[in-house]
Amino acid sequence: MQTLETVLQQISDVVWGWPMIILLVGTHIFLTIRLRFIQRYLGTAIRLSFRRTTEGAGDVSHFGALTTALAATIGTGNIVGVATAVAAGGPGAVLWMWLTGVFGVATKYGEAILSVKYRITTPQGLMAGGPMYVLERGMKKRWLGLTFAALTAVSAFGIGNMVQANSISAMVQESFGITPWLTGIVMTILTAIVIVGGIKSIASVCERLVPFMAVFYVLGSVILLAMNYQTLPHTLWLIVSTAFTGQAMVGGFLGAGMKEAIRYGVARGLFSNESGLGSAPIVAAAAQTKNPVRQALVSSTGTFWDTVVVCAVTGLVLVNSGEWVNGLRGAALTNAAFTDLPIIGPTVLAVGLLTFVFSTILGWSYYGEKAAEYLFGSRVILPYRWLWVAAVMVGSVLSLPVVWSFADITNALMALPNLISLLVLSGVIVAETREYLWNNNLDKSAEG
Repeated sequence: MQTLETVLQQISDVVWGWPMIILLVGTHIFLTIRLRFIQRYLGTAIRLSFRRTTEGAGDVSHFGALTTALAATIGTGNIVGVATAVAAGGPGAVLWMWLTGVFGVATKYGEAILSVKYRITTPQGLMAGGPMYVLERGMKKRWLGLTFAALTAVSAFGIGNMVQANSISAMVQESFGITPWLTGIVMTILTAIVIVGGIKSIASVCERLVPFMAVFYVLGSVILLAMNYQTLPHTLWLIVSTAFTGQAMVGGFLGAGMKEAIRYGVARGLFSNESGLGSAPIVAAAAQTKNPVRQALVSSTGTFWDTVVVCAVTGLVLVNSGEWVNGLRGAALTNAAFTDLPIIGPTVLAVGLLTFVFSTILGWSYYGEKAAEYLFGSRVILPYRWLWVAAVMVGSVLSLPVVWSFADITNALMALPNLISLLVLSGVIVAETREYLWNNNLDKSAEG
């Protein structure tokens, strides 16, 4: 088992190496330029995202689709993942993570346009879409669609289920002394109650859970920063300056060059917001929308909230605490930074992790289900949901580092066919944008 874990980690390091980072960031920048800096429409996108009224064909509202996508993307990566980036890349990694989010908005926008444009209506009357349908119907490459769906269905059980459940049970045991078996039973029951009802049930819960957890975490983090406001100007300067120069060795911190700051900042940012991975557009395709551009604008705000806001706030708290200079890494750095201030810090961290991780289990259940449906048809949906529920229990009581590494690999491989479709069909993305956004037809129906 140890050998397998080592091999998988080595493969993971390769697939998440510089070629993948360059491809992802290159796609971000390419689409940003082709779409004339689509990020300038962020205000319009945010206004659209809060609408819960029915418009056009679809299963859930703009807001429901957005919060379900955010449920899946806002997870441990926003807390522990940021700490990993700071520990390995220094304070400068925070700036590169933030910039990845800014440019990633264009990629998330492009993914959603294609998913809504090429979505289908199933015999059950529900919407189905995502990169697998884009690859099949847009690029006429069904084999690539099958490849993406298979990787998604497998990856979902790891990164979106068992490792998340294990994170919750381990934290609850460490903080409150509660056995993982009890945590697993409670979580399994709650998951079953929500996901057996399908996307409408998942979206209904996420519409309530996601705004609460995000606002609670961000406000709590801002309070921590306000209580240490004296060092904040120096922290901001440190983040900006070391992003381009690297960080010399300080205390127990090994020191990181500019190369490490870029690599770990970009990699963790991409891992957190999932722009380019192809997961979020699966739920975007279920949205009620008059045309692809309206939902694409809403979907693009997910990257903004996830990385530009939540990850940035976490990074500021971690660097401002000064704990990173002691050589702490990952969860140890996060715990040290948030527990510097009694009561408030641990509460913000505990509630943040609990809600972030549980919401990820809900969001990824839909991604995996739609991938399985693409592969085997609608008959697989109910068995998949119950298998998902069982996996939550398994993940709660077993430590599964091999599952994490394997899911990390399949997650990266998911991105390859998705990025190919974004680059090949970039002309379609531009044409849709010109028709509905640049020509001021945002309220026009796609059927009209």
